[in-house]
Amino acid sequence: MTFDFAMDELQRARRLLCALQIYVRDALHAARARSSSTTRFAEIAAVTKADTIYQIDKVSEEAILRWFEEHWPRTWPVEIVMEGIDEAAVTFPPGTPVAKTKWKCILDPIDGTRGIMYDKRSAWSLAGLAPQRGAKTSIADIVVAVMTELPTSKQWRSDQVSAIRGAGLAGLRATWTDVHAAARGDKPATGKLNLRPSTATDCRHGFASLARFFPDGKTLLSQFEEDLWARVENQKWSTKQPATDSPVIFDDQYISTGGQLYEILSGHDRFIGDLRPLAFAKLDLPTSLVCHPYDICTELILNEAGAIVEDPFGRKIKAPMDTTSPVSWVGFANAALARRLRPELRRLVKKYFG
Repeated sequence: MTFDFAMDELQRARRLLCALQIYVRDALHAARARSSSTTRFAEIAAVTKADTIYQIDKVSEEAILRWFEEHWPRTWPVEIVMEGIDEAAVTFPPGTPVAKTKWKCILDPIDGTRGIMYDKRSAWSLAGLAPQRGAKTSIADIVVAVMTELPTSKQWRSDQVSAIRGAGLAGLRATWTDVHAAARGDKPATGKLNLRPSTATDCRHGFASLARFFPDGKTLLSQFEEDLWARVENQKWSTKQPATDSPVIFDDQYISTGGQLYEILSGHDRFIGDLRPLAFAKLDLPTSLVCHPYDICTELILNEAGAIVEDPFGRKIKAPMDTTSPVSWVGFANAALARRLRPELRRLVKKYFG
């Protein structure tokens, strides 16, 4: 699918989404400064088909709706798809029929809620903008994507990364901001980031993992992962190994799809996969606690940076832009790694989940 947009339109859209996420970040920072208890943010506010909504989520959701009301161009009518919205359709300007909107914007206000609500690890605000195609609009249609770090209270820096479809690495924008300076009312210090995925051609002595954040399906996913590395990296997991031997592939369970994508983008991780929907289907488990389209809506950024994000069968992710569809995905830092891992991944997906 190709779309004919002038670059100045796409750049304007990028600036708008960047401003939106800065607004969300600052609202969250201010709310945390006013609160004397971290546990208040961890209280459950609601349970939806998409996910569990915590009190911290309500802060960001309210900020987003307020920002769209005050700042989104009225000449660019847009439909909002967002975790936490119960209405069938939310549009700006308010009341605009979906059929009359130009854009469809999918958002995850806070991706990584469980880490940030305990002030444990950064979360990310995610956004993807696609031309409106009604129910046919998919993640593959996104033309602008932005992700902004929501830092912990002791962290001074917040990173923001954005990309435009077809612009490649040259179109990637990555910056950092001193959020503490901004909160003090000082002129915020900012700077450019030079983010590059790893060029390693294997995963040995590097970070690579499969998502298994919760008890559900953990045994099956762990068995899959052990089998994968045994086949790909010839790694033995026998108790007969000498005591000095240790696994040479490192695991990091970052409970944020956006955070996982950033770890690949920044060169920290070489491979990440999220096969929870396949494992849960095999085990006949509910699929609420899996990756959804709003979690993976910034995969465009990695693909434009030269990394590869796709489904477990090597196809482009074409999930609908909604909040409930389960999404399985794998991410490779570069094409050489993709070629190395794909054959065994596909064989093991058929073996374990077929």
